[in-house]
Parts: sequence; structure tokens; C-alpha cells
Amino acid sequence: MEFPYGQDPGAPIRSGIPEHGRIPKYYAAKVEIAALLEELGEGEVLPTERELALRFEVSRETLRQALRELILEGRLRRAGRGTVVAGPKMAQPLSLASYTEGVRDQGREPGRRLVSLDRFPCPPALAADLGLAVGDAVWHMERVLLADEERVGLESTYVAVERVPDLATDFNPDSSFYAYLHRSLDIGFGDADERLETVLATPREALLIGTPGALPMLLIHRLSRDTEGRPLERVRSLYRGDRFSFTTHLGRPAGG
Repeated sequence: MEFPYGQDPGAPIRSGIPEHGRIPKYYAAKVEIAALLEELGEGEVLPTERELALRFEVSRETLRQALRELILEGRLRRAGRGTVVAGPKMAQPLSLASYTEGVRDQGREPGRRLVSLDRFPCPPALAADLGLAVGDAVWHMERVLLADEERVGLESTYVAVERVPDLATDFNPDSSFYAYLHRSLDIGFGDADERLETVLATPREALLIGTPGALPMLLIHRLSRDTEGRPLERVRSLYRGDRFSFTTHLGRPAGG
């Protein structure tokens, strides 16, 4: 199959060039640098800003704008005093599979680092989500998400203490919460509702994840239910936009 202007189906039409043909200097430099990244390969160090500015005949500020966009897109990353070619984004499925399963499917080692585990009286909005009475005890567990020890996200889980009374003592926070529910409590997941949006991290979130505050994040809100249809957990998962993409499978609805 041929694609418009000979482009790969995943690439922007006409490589992002407007119909009037006038290309911003920074964008022309960005295209040139992107081609250079393909030549260099993952993990290779980019030439200095001075070398690149001379090579592509642009000002240092124009070059920096091109580099900033490539960093935000996850195609470059800072490493010490230099800039290196980043690897491909992790493709996390939008499914009931856990974070652990999704990262392992990418050939990487998942991990988590506990930030806090607190118990508090359930407020009204959360009580409505979890099918609890206002004031019932709930857990809030916050963990930094890791992939090969790289910080890639932040996850907040809210669950009724009644459902998991020994969470503070029996659960290893470095491991999969879903696996713990299944193996230790015989609780299975039935279905979930999710909402995905783009946000900027708060200063606290950026510090925990180790990213600049201006880096776009992918935020997923999830309300999960068990196999009996009872609300089980409310989760807020924040992922680095430069390290993650999400996939799903779409089917034709019944009678469609």
C-alpha cells in the first residue's frame, strides 16, 4: 500500500510541512536532527550544540528549540552534561493487565518505590466511587513506578481497609498489588472504567518522578471492580509522556 507523499503511515503527512511551504527554521533543524538520530542509534551521544548549529547553519537558540521538542517527544534525553538518543517508548496496553505485566512484555524489569502508605476516613466523593460510607477507613498507597530502575511514573491507589486489612504488614510495596490481591486474598478483577488525559506534573510530582515541570504527562484515572461487580479500587496513574504510549484493541460493537 502506498501512503500520501511516500510517507510511513506513522509519520506526519508531508513531514509536517505546511501547504504554503514556508518551514520554520527550528523545524527544519529538527527534521535534520531526527535523521541524524536514526544514523546514530539508541544511547549514542549527540554532537555539541555548537557543532550542530554550524552543521545545520542555524543560531544556537533556534537549535535549542529543535532539541527541546525532541526531548519532550522522548526522542532525546539528557545524560550528565550531554544529550543522547533515547530508546523507543514503552507501549502500555489499556487493559486490566497490571503495570508489571505491561512493562515485562516490553522486555524491561518493572519495579516500584513506596512514597507513602496512609490510612484515613473516606471523604464523600471517594466513598461514592468505592461504595463505602463516608468516614469508613481507606488506604492510600503512593508509589513511584520504575522500569529498569528508571523512574517513569507515579501511582496513587485508594482501597477500603475492609477489603485489604493487612496491607501495611503483609504486602511488599515493591511488588504487584494485583498479584497480592489474587494470591493472598483471592480477589480477582472483573472490569474497570478508565479516563485518559494529558496534564503537566505538579512540582511535587515532577520531583518524585525526576522530570522537568514542563514535561507533558499521561494521566489515567481508573475505577476497578471485582468479579462480583463490587467497586475495589480507585487509581490515579501518572506516566511520563516522553517514555510511554498506550495501546488498545477496538472491536465492532454488537449489532453495529
